[in-house]
Amino acid sequence: MRWKLELVPIPVRDVERAKRFYSEQVGFTVDHDLRLGDGVRIVQLTPPGSHCSIVLGAGDGVTRVRPGSVRGVQLVVPDVVAARGELLARGVPVGPVQHVADGALSDGPGGAWNTFVYFDDPDGNGWAIQEGAADPTAPGDGA
Repeated sequence: MRWKLELVPIPVRDVERAKRFYSEQVGFTVDHDLRLGDGVRIVQLTPPGSHCSIVLGAGDGVTRVRPGSVRGVQLVVPDVVAARGELLARGVPVGPVQHVADGALSDGPGGAWNTFVYFDDPDGNGWAIQEGAADPTAPGDGA
């Protein structure tokens, strides 16, 4: 049996603002933007090169989790410094490059799989970007 993670719900207060943030600033692709009955709106976005997407929602239409409560969703890129630069150029407030040393975060790059940057969306949902090896089988730009 193969199990694949396909969709992660991200609770937000303002779906339109979050859609702009994730698509225009973070660079995710908008896959679907659907309006259902009872004021429910579903916006699905996918990071470049990912097989897993996120879905934005406000209220009980997508998730009952309060906006801003999701922490630790992690993206993996082949070059965290370049990814940080792209986010900064698009106006995303992203933290410094850090690594884990002796059980705590320290400034500067670390070794393989131990270099990170962090950012929050406008609602306070927290993201980590980790440096890892390029995946030549991934869809998108191949990096």
